[in-house]
Amino acid sequence: MPDHPASPDPAASVPAAVALRDITKRFGDLVANDGVTFDVRPGEVHALLGENGAGKTTLMRILYGLTMPDRGTIEVRGRPVHIGSPRDAIAAGIGMVTQHFSLVAPMTVAENLALGRVSGARLDREGMRDAVRRVSVAAELPIDPDARIADLSVGQQQRVEVLKALSRDCRVLILDEPTAVLVPQEVDALFTTLRRLVAGGLGVVFISHKLGEVRAISDRVSVLRRGQLVGTAPGDTDERELARMMVGRPTFGVERPPLAGDAGRTVVLHVGAVVADGARGLPALRGIDLEVAAGEVVGVAGVSGNGQTELVEVLAGMRAPTEGRVTVAGRDVTGLGPAGMMAAGVGRIPEDRRASLVMDLPVSLNLILERIDDFRGAAGLDHRRIERHARELIERYQIRATPRDPVRTLSGGNIQKVLLARVLEHDPRVVVVAQPTRGLDVGASEYVRSTLIARARGGAGVLLVSEDLDELLAVADRLVVMYEGRIVGSMATADADVDRLGMLMAGRLRASQAGTAA
Repeated sequence: MPDHPASPDPAASVPAAVALRDITKRFGDLVANDGVTFDVRPGEVHALLGENGAGKTTLMRILYGLTMPDRGTIEVRGRPVHIGSPRDAIAAGIGMVTQHFSLVAPMTVAENLALGRVSGARLDREGMRDAVRRVSVAAELPIDPDARIADLSVGQQQRVEVLKALSRDCRVLILDEPTAVLVPQEVDALFTTLRRLVAGGLGVVFISHKLGEVRAISDRVSVLRRGQLVGTAPGDTDERELARMMVGRPTFGVERPPLAGDAGRTVVLHVGAVVADGARGLPALRGIDLEVAAGEVVGVAGVSGNGQTELVEVLAGMRAPTEGRVTVAGRDVTGLGPAGMMAAGVGRIPEDRRASLVMDLPVSLNLILERIDDFRGAAGLDHRRIERHARELIERYQIRATPRDPVRTLSGGNIQKVLLARVLEHDPRVVVVAQPTRGLDVGASEYVRSTLIARARGGAGVLLVSEDLDELLAVADRLVVMYEGRIVGSMATADADVDRLGMLMAGRLRASQAGTAA
């Protein structure tokens, strides 16, 4: 039985545009969907929430014909249909846009919309352009048919994906984490578009981890937990209640104790006029100036690809700067490699957590990978000591695993806890962390964020690089914004204006215009 039954809804008599009935899907012993019933009505946004592994993706893959259910039926406008492939789904009026776009970058907008639909040896290019113009005018989503995908912003590329679905007579649109790669202004534009399309009768499935966005755009919210539907609620349901439905317990977000003030402020990380090259020798960092003090979290905001990855690599010793200096607690560490940076007191939690672990090795060995020599005895590795060490960290960092479990068997949240434990147990002076909650569910994200804040308040300086603006606003004490390899704005989080942050992130506002110091 749902633990949050839906309130009576006068719109319930409206026939569903699409309905999934009693869907069950197993992968071996894992039950991904357990008798799930879910529908989308014409003219509504129905959000689908749930922790990672709750079954959201599997359910939508079944609706779009990418996965076959073991049991259950799909109805389109009240009639049972068989959806055995994406082609069947498209024919039934179902479209899907994921955060990883399926566009061909060298091709034009018109060519991308025509992909898979053109027959014969000759292309009717003018007809393709006319088709784009017709659908873009009808949807009020203007786009140049001749624009190449590679030249478009992320928000414009997403617009092309939506137009591609609409051009195929889409009546139900699945949006999977659609705001993950957008700046605030692009999110606003997307929501404006969705409201207009929904007013015209489109049904939308909106999948997101961002509860504030779900409340802002959805008419109804359904929550999956461990493969089962636990409830459907109105779209304006309180965020705490939605989080409770997702994780099965009250969730109140992270608490950020106030800073002690500037008196006695000790700078533990100083980056001075750092220049570094990126891929193919092109400039990636163009004179970065940055300080992080003991006890504070400094957040780095920016759209992906503006130098954040290269900055983290410089601070981790994985990329040598061509100009400038980096100091840790007053010591010049410029150009030191990873081992030297770690010895100087820099702990690094990278964005690709799996690349920093050996997935087939047990948790116990992954927890000592960076300091394996410390656990050697006269006869080789001291396995008893390694296991004892692992048990201590598993308990301290609430890792749901045993020392002997291969890391590949852990959830994303527990993999991230293994990394946190490995890095933080050595009490680094500076913690450089990138995208720490990407792909994690609400409960795991809350734990990671709280741990970073606690480490900062314990005396470390934390540099947090994230593309999740909500995360930065919740965790950081100060924010800097990167654009095209430069810091273009800096402000206290308490004074941050989301609109101006978005303009800075999009390169449409200079620091002087934003009233901030770079």
